[in-house]
Amino acid sequence: MTPRVVVGISGASGAAIGVRVVELLAEAGGCELHLVVSSAAERTLAQECGAAALDRLATLTTHQHPIEDIGAAIASGSFRTMGMIVAPCSMRTLAAIAFTAADNLLVRAADVTLKERRPLVLLARESPLHLGHLRAMATVTEMGGIVAPPMPSFYRRPQSVAEIIDHIARRAIGHLGIGSIAPAEEWRGR
Repeated sequence: MTPRVVVGISGASGAAIGVRVVELLAEAGGCELHLVVSSAAERTLAQECGAAALDRLATLTTHQHPIEDIGAAIASGSFRTMGMIVAPCSMRTLAAIAFTAADNLLVRAADVTLKERRPLVLLARESPLHLGHLRAMATVTEMGGIVAPPMPSFYRRPQSVAEIIDHIARRAIGHLGIGSIAPAEEWRGR
């Protein structure tokens, strides 16, 4: 069976990270990619990545699911996936996942990923954080999710924003255990 991966993009700033996750998964081949994009993310993608970003994502993914389609395949635990990445993950989406408020497909797919004990990687994007954000992060972590704020690895001395985004995307994908994608560069000490 072809490995399936679900990618969610919510409305937080950092849409380029979600685009890079999809690009890397598509470039590696061998994955059936399922994409769900929130309404706010559509606006953020256009603002941060250009008007054609959503169309580009559609060409790279196998299936694009409307946010309101709670009956989509990815809303069921019987639909086996390697896991799900939400990049970026807004605080609204994080809170909805933490408190199982599955009122749209992105949150429902994340909820299913957790209940089936599959990897769920949330690139939570906000700063500074207040106590509500931290509690939601702790709740998702206690449920088995991986909260991975997109932090640059300055020790690598990146030369561009694109390098930073690529490294963050590769680290997120690394949590899914897909061997066909080159992992993020490891720290080897000095």
